[in-house]
Amino acid sequence: MSTTQVGEAHELLLRLAGRLGDRQLWRCRDWLAAGAVDAVARVLPLTLLRERVGITPEESRLVGAVLLPAGADAERLNAIPWVDEISETDYTFSAESPDRLNVGDSTSVVLGAILRGRPEVVEARTSWRRDRAGSATRVVLVTTTGDAARLTGELQRVLRALGTAEPVVEVLPAGFTPTGYHRAAFAASEPLVEGHLVPS
Repeated sequence: MSTTQVGEAHELLLRLAGRLGDRQLWRCRDWLAAGAVDAVARVLPLTLLRERVGITPEESRLVGAVLLPAGADAERLNAIPWVDEISETDYTFSAESPDRLNVGDSTSVVLGAILRGRPEVVEARTSWRRDRAGSATRVVLVTTTGDAARLTGELQRVLRALGTAEPVVEVLPAGFTPTGYHRAAFAASEPLVEGHLVPS
């Protein structure tokens, strides 16, 4: 698979953040980071249908450009419903962790150490996402000029090694227009690596 195709597949998964479950997203991102786009092509269309997640025309273009050539079932792709716009998600975001231990929590320290000094990392931040039930999930937000899919896979593996079963890692390529989900997460976030700025 070409670098462009990997980038487009990663963009598709970014656009589905907040609409598709964390378990499905991290697995698809892990497969993509390992170069197994064929696994993504087999699983993602069925998951979108099962979870009743509609896609926009731009997302449909990405599905056709990336998943179909990788072996996705054309009938399943055609059955995915379209939506004109993305509705608001049921999440709220906060910079404050549930245990109020933002400064010095071990996961943030490890992530900061991994990302510090990498020239391709433009920004690294963390936010806490809460659902309607009040359950909180750490969201790692990184902007990079490098290989976003590879970095996503690396950070997911680190978080899983630290005990997070379903890591939420959003690595945005520099120049990618953040979705509403990402804008909300960035707006309520704290730096993982000091000296970075929130993108305008």
